[in-house]
Amino acid sequence: MMNTMRQQDDGFKWFGEGFDGFPKRLPDDTVEYIICVIDEKLSEAAIRSRLRDIQTAASALTKKLLKDYIWQRDPFKLNIVPGRDPLNVKDNYNSSGQQLPLPLSWTLRGVTNFGDAINDEWLIVYLLRELTKHYPDAWIKIVDNDGEFLLIEAASALPKWLNPEIAENRTWINKGQLRIIKNSMSTQATAAEPLSNNVSLEQAVSFISSSQNSLIHSQPLDDEAFFRLKDYPRSISSSIHNSFTMIPRRVAYILHANASYISPAVEAFYLRDLVSLKPLNTKDTATLNLPPEDFVTVSIKFTKVLYAQLRAQEFSPPPSWTAVRPHMKEPKVDIGMKLTCGFEMMLQDKDNQDKQVVREIKLLLEDVESGDDTLPTDSETQSWPQTQDDEKWLDIDYEDLEKELAAKQGEANHSGDFGDKSMQDNLRKMVSRFESFMADEKADLEGTEDLDDMDHDDDEASNASSDLDSEGEDKDGSFNEREFEQAMREMMGMPPDEVEKSGLLDDARKLALEMEDEEEGERDEEEEVKAIMEMMEKELKGHGALK
Repeated sequence: MMNTMRQQDDGFKWFGEGFDGFPKRLPDDTVEYIICVIDEKLSEAAIRSRLRDIQTAASALTKKLLKDYIWQRDPFKLNIVPGRDPLNVKDNYNSSGQQLPLPLSWTLRGVTNFGDAINDEWLIVYLLRELTKHYPDAWIKIVDNDGEFLLIEAASALPKWLNPEIAENRTWINKGQLRIIKNSMSTQATAAEPLSNNVSLEQAVSFISSSQNSLIHSQPLDDEAFFRLKDYPRSISSSIHNSFTMIPRRVAYILHANASYISPAVEAFYLRDLVSLKPLNTKDTATLNLPPEDFVTVSIKFTKVLYAQLRAQEFSPPPSWTAVRPHMKEPKVDIGMKLTCGFEMMLQDKDNQDKQVVREIKLLLEDVESGDDTLPTDSETQSWPQTQDDEKWLDIDYEDLEKELAAKQGEANHSGDFGDKSMQDNLRKMVSRFESFMADEKADLEGTEDLDDMDHDDDEASNASSDLDSEGEDKDGSFNEREFEQAMREMMGMPPDEVEKSGLLDDARKLALEMEDEEEGERDEEEEVKAIMEMMEKELKGHGALK
């Protein structure tokens, strides 16, 4: 089993202090999905037939919604996986005489590496969810390298008993809804032997098969889990960025044959190393598959992620691009140079020779060399789509960001110009959660008392202002010596007598009192925190507490 995830995501905080994330079972930036047809009335043959129907429907849905869509790395795909024949099970009972769940039947499965494009992952969630709306006997489980990421999204609406240790295989999508298997399954456990650990996939399918109506579902759960899908499918097109780019005619020919070739080329450039750069360090253009010559300016379709990856990179032109160097200040030339270098590195990398995309591109170039095909003429390239999208989405104006955040409370007029609608909604949700946490007087290190009620109206804000005294001091937030001592013991994990012996609390009290006696009240808060932390670290090191 792989190590658990140590880098804590903001969403994990809602599960409680100390939670480091779900167990890592997949490579980074990878999502895995499985579709089970659960219907006791269907035979194995009927289940296979039903899965083929779902597979066909998934293909039709992607063709309808994702025409010319560019995936960052891997596309969405479903393959039929054979199940284990329940008729060949020799012993379906454990040592206590309890019946075990039947082996898993045939399923549809897929794995997609989405790279830096998180939108690809959520697009897959959307496609799968849509399939369940048309096939009510289809049950879908989807996880990524963080585990049950839909639970992370819906953390504020989850039942309190659902903790990460028992969350595995309990989350399913059916009929467009998020359904959760309860923590007690009478068909699989007795009162003396409760299922407190993770549920196996077979156990989950067996329970759903016999007790579909007892699964947990609520509208707030759906609203939170599928929040990012609220603008789909309209938002699918918003991930595309078209830009005029100056590239060699051969590169234009390749991209016109298949626009999706741009993804591996940009990735080859983005992840370049000294070995992959070696073929570019030459002035002999005869050694290049795509020499910097015979340029054309065409409109190229990028995803926003791919375009940003090229724009953000600082890259000096290779020796073969010396003649073009004076024009590098032009964005269309700079982007074209980086893109062409990406294609060159991809085609010459020995590790890529067996990849389908490399074989296909080399066949295209061979067709040109043999005369079976010709490069596009200037008149042909001019007949291609001529689109130049605005690049404002690349610029982050922090004043606009402040306005965007303030707009939730009505403190500023929201113009709608900052980012897309999805970004605006995500910002509002983030602010709402943070404000609800800060406003909850019962909140502690484990979260808020009531996370469902996250929005606070202006009346609550005005009532909170009454807690301030005439000098502007927050009485409830003033220094409390007893709470400070307790927090010190809890955070440092030191016994009370050891804390007293260390002298740490005496120094902390002294410093805190000095802060309270400050009449001006305008000292830099960061300096105060820094002083406390430096003092604490010095004391702890002196007494060996950090060893």
